Amino acid sequence: MGLPETEQLHMLFQSILALKNEDECRRYFEDLCTIKEAQDLAQRLDIARRLARGDSYNETAHQTGASSATISRVNRCLEYGAQGYALILDRLPKLEPKEET
Repeated sequence: MGLPETEQLHMLFQSILALKNEDECRRYFEDLCTIKEAQDLAQRLDIARRLARGDSYNETAHQTGASSATISRVNRCLEYGAQGYALILDRLPKLEPKEET
């Protein structure tokens, strides 16, 4: 199935590819998304990272505060999706949460 081929999605993806660093990305997503939307995206990536390294659903739920439905959806994407999570997790093997200062 996948995402539809639309000009709006093309423009979105191209705009993300045009970002040069984390600061630009942070600023763009601050304007593009609500705080909750950005937090939800970040949470899904964290869930994918944890599941890919072998954490259990229970550990993942405890550490992320995510619902079992969200964890299950991310897991389905890891197993049967477009392999987007796998692609980014392979490219960023040391993707770990930034320590709070």
